[in-house]
Amino acid sequence: MISHDYQFRVTYPDTDRMGTMHHANYVKYYEAARWELFRSIGVPYSSVEEAGVMCPVIRMSFKFIKITKYDELLTVRTTLKAIKGVRIWFEYKLYNEQNELINEAETELAFVGLNDWKPCKAPEFLLKAINDFQQ
Repeated sequence: MISHDYQFRVTYPDTDRMGTMHHANYVKYYEAARWELFRSIGVPYSSVEEAGVMCPVIRMSFKFIKITKYDELLTVRTTLKAIKGVRIWFEYKLYNEQNELINEAETELAFVGLNDWKPCKAPEFLLKAINDFQQ
């Protein structure tokens, strides 16, 4: 479907005693990459929430292939794999500066109402932006 590359540097506070990026920090970088993908098609995530919709993560999985250390420049290639009904799926591939794949992940999110947390359809402007981008 749609892919977007997002770059970041591993910061010192994101490393653990072993000198590698702690596994919990992958979540925040993938979240940033996911919303930058939306921004790249003209839909900042804030506009989704302003429309009364949130997107909580309901499933995530990771495959750790290689380690990464402080100050490495990494690239996340985020792909919007599918959007169907009240759910949306993303795939992430994380590359180091040598363009080696070091992590793979997937997330599944749901569209829910901001106030009632009931499942709902994606906002029409988001669906239109996705469709327009694919054209």
